[in-house]
Amino acid sequence: MPEGIEPLEIEPEHLGVRSDEELLAELGYKQELNRSWSGFSNFAISFSIISILAGCFTTFSSGWNGGGPAAIAWGWPILAALILCIGLCLAELVSAYPTSGGIYWWASKLGGPKAGYYTGWLNLIGLLAIVASVAYGCATFLDLTLGFFSTSWHSGSLNTIFLFFIGILVIAAVVNIFSSHLLAMVNNVSVWWHVFGAAAVILILVFVPHHHASASMVFTSTVNNTGFFSGKTHGLGFLIVVLPIGGLLTQYTITGYDASAHLSEETRSAADTAAKGMWRSIFYSAIGGWILLLAFLFAVQDEAKVTAAGGGVASIFAQALTSRWGATVLLISTLGQFFCTMACMTSCSRMLFAFSRDGAVPGHKQWSRLSSRRVPVGGVILTAVIGIILTSPALIPVDIAGAPVPIAFYAVVSIGVIGLYWCFAIPIWHRWRLGEKFKAGGWSVGAKYKWLCVIALIDVVLCSIMAFMPTSNLGVPWSSGFGLKYVNYTIIVVPVAMIALWVYWHLSVKKWFTGPRQTINVSDEELAQGI
Repeated sequence: MPEGIEPLEIEPEHLGVRSDEELLAELGYKQELNRSWSGFSNFAISFSIISILAGCFTTFSSGWNGGGPAAIAWGWPILAALILCIGLCLAELVSAYPTSGGIYWWASKLGGPKAGYYTGWLNLIGLLAIVASVAYGCATFLDLTLGFFSTSWHSGSLNTIFLFFIGILVIAAVVNIFSSHLLAMVNNVSVWWHVFGAAAVILILVFVPHHHASASMVFTSTVNNTGFFSGKTHGLGFLIVVLPIGGLLTQYTITGYDASAHLSEETRSAADTAAKGMWRSIFYSAIGGWILLLAFLFAVQDEAKVTAAGGGVASIFAQALTSRWGATVLLISTLGQFFCTMACMTSCSRMLFAFSRDGAVPGHKQWSRLSSRRVPVGGVILTAVIGIILTSPALIPVDIAGAPVPIAFYAVVSIGVIGLYWCFAIPIWHRWRLGEKFKAGGWSVGAKYKWLCVIALIDVVLCSIMAFMPTSNLGVPWSSGFGLKYVNYTIIVVPVAMIALWVYWHLSVKKWFTGPRQTINVSDEELAQGI
């Protein structure tokens, strides 16, 4: 546990007298999903979704182009500490309300149906975008890996990458549909793959390159590869425009830890283990990710060439490693990203199941229906289909000054970040307002919520700025080279989605939506008798 944050003692009435099923019944639900996940499996899925083998590789170019080595080396630990504050606040909430609805359920409980409605949709939009972005990143790195293994492979074809992307989503969907037991096993394997895989990558980058960058370059060198302010790496514009673009690396990588909440109805002793799984996944990923990023930075042989190549990690590996070693590193990352895709799809489909169970999603009966294996098959399929639609602009070729910039990929990344962090903010805000009246579960931050919640909300504001930023100056209308294909379409998708949700709420939803629907009605007397 981070210093200064101590959990409260677990009260017997939370974990001793009441079983998981009884606590779930008190929250209004009968046990439908298969409760086969251990506390480690719950931690594993959040750790797998955060996936330093995914975010640190796929969005490294965002950090490099938007600030350079110094921005990455210093920005990661600072932003990770802010994100941990969010995780601690959410961990307290999952302990009090361990349901698959997670963030949506908490917002409904603390702020009413309207708060729950917007929170649920933001959470769902964010998770759908995260599934799509991780799967597309995996496809991109699969293509890069094949290019390193074979000189005859012509990597970089957008059509080929998109076909890989579709294939990865299909495989992940099949695995998700097949068995919750298999998913738990895969996520357990994924944890160790991320631990030992990241360690292997670090060791390769430490011992294989002939020489390494200086500490001065890593911790003081700055880059502005965005086109803004003529490439200047100082001044107010660099601080408030360029650096936020680079901060997306950390904010995107350390997301998805709400999976511990969405899988709480499938986790044993969830009021305790899901809370711990959430904050621990952030804490250990933050440490491992920083070490991994420093290994990337120290492996840089020619800073100018990395910048010219668009800031991607593949350009660093091409400089520092032989093709075989480079392919090995990329393969480790690609498999980690595949594990992450499966975990993201699991989390998203469970949230869709819970939200649909309460009637808040059109076609809700289909998405909340469970198969004989007790898996929401319709939700899994819908998650994959929407991911394909959302990422389809990636088929449009974009090349800026000779350096390929994946505009569509970063747009999907940004949509995911906005959706998730905005939905986190709503229950945190209401929990802060409730103050001492909030009834904590078995795990709590105690009185420290007073400042933890404030810091968490400040970070949400910061990451909102990061996510809406264009990744290139060509994506702003006043640029002479402006084109729609350069636009970070987060600035279009999110406002349009929010307007649509507002209209839907006032025309229909507010007339019938009352928040989470109970699937069981149990009296206090029945709970006391263990019914």
